[in-house]
Amino acid sequence: MDAPLDLPSLQLHTELRESIVRALATRRPILHHLNADTSWLLQIPRPASAIKHGSRIYYNILIDPWFVGGQSDVARWFSQQWHAEPSAVKSIAEVEELAKTVERFAGSGLRKRNGNSSRRGTPVTPMKAGTPMKGEWEAEEDVETLIDCVAISHEFTDHCHKETLLEVHPDVPVIATEKAAALISTYSHFRTVLTTPTFSMESCDWRSHSLFPLPTWLSIARFTAPKDGLYYHSALLIAFSTHPYISTPHSTPQKRRSGASLYPNGHVPDLFSSSTSGSEAAEYVLYTPHGIPFEALKPILYASPPLSCLAFLHGLHDVRIGSAQRLNLGAENGVRSQRILRARYWIGTHDEVKSGGGLIGWFLKRKVWKLEDAVKVVRDELDRRKIKSGEGGEVDAGMDWEWENNEEWDDVKFEEVGNGESRILE
Repeated sequence: MDAPLDLPSLQLHTELRESIVRALATRRPILHHLNADTSWLLQIPRPASAIKHGSRIYYNILIDPWFVGGQSDVARWFSQQWHAEPSAVKSIAEVEELAKTVERFAGSGLRKRNGNSSRRGTPVTPMKAGTPMKGEWEAEEDVETLIDCVAISHEFTDHCHKETLLEVHPDVPVIATEKAAALISTYSHFRTVLTTPTFSMESCDWRSHSLFPLPTWLSIARFTAPKDGLYYHSALLIAFSTHPYISTPHSTPQKRRSGASLYPNGHVPDLFSSSTSGSEAAEYVLYTPHGIPFEALKPILYASPPLSCLAFLHGLHDVRIGSAQRLNLGAENGVRSQRILRARYWIGTHDEVKSGGGLIGWFLKRKVWKLEDAVKVVRDELDRRKIKSGEGGEVDAGMDWEWENNEEWDDVKFEEVGNGESRILE
């Protein structure tokens, strides 16, 4: 039995839990780093209209889960890796418990299994990924899982890890890139597997990418880069608006897309007014574990209705095979991308130096960047291009925006969210 807390410790404990409750009362998205690599839980507060009395507050998206065991692509002799640092969360059951704990901190309708009412907004212990309150609380609604959706960015097993995915309840919809969706379908485990639609200049309304059974106020799409046939350098766009739409005489409801039946030839009709009311303002999280060439982000500047980048997940490490083939694009590309996106949070991902072996390991080269070094390199290059342009030289079309805004560096900030840490994205 634990020793009772002395008065100063009890006061600190009380203040800590009250501060957590106050933070969650802002009803802002929460991002949890579930391991040291690139597994995340994104909790998005549901719109007020979607929350019934006593129901859950957060919509939970599990991203690229891989917690324990190894991962291998092609064959073990070719490539096999393990987490160098044990994952803070070691099972899907622990993810479920983490989600329950957050719900109780936020004051949603949770009750003890003995039927006693929960004390709303009074957490027992500080929230920490990997140390949930096992089995103590359950939702008022009779649900078997608190995970609402699984998003998979790539078919590679450090993103699409079969053993981990098979722990997820089969009723949870999975939205994955084309090859990953095909692979997951072979598991014969999930009832709903959707293929991620592509966000592009021709299809830049985030609402048109909301596939059923996702809620209408949320969509998950993908950015791809030209000349990247394998889509290795791509990104997931998770867009959402937690404010109810205001109907206007000029707006027409959009027919929702389904995973099985998309618009002919990929064309999405423009069924929305180009005018955007304040209530239609939407935010997004851009997740790109390998990085995506910054030029490929151009469609986001033409999003209609406009989108605001809340969080940008992109690593700092530059990883290559030999001297030519780039795997993770690293800090330089991240700096250029952040200057376009102007995300409120730029958070590192997929920078874990894993243990492992296989043939490919002999050819991997990794450069660990500091943000200030990458900023200096990019600024110097843009200055050179600007000087060259002034002398009548040619500037790459994709760089025009960059050098014209070379004085705007205030948005280039970066932070690490460590293994088992969480951030409220305010």
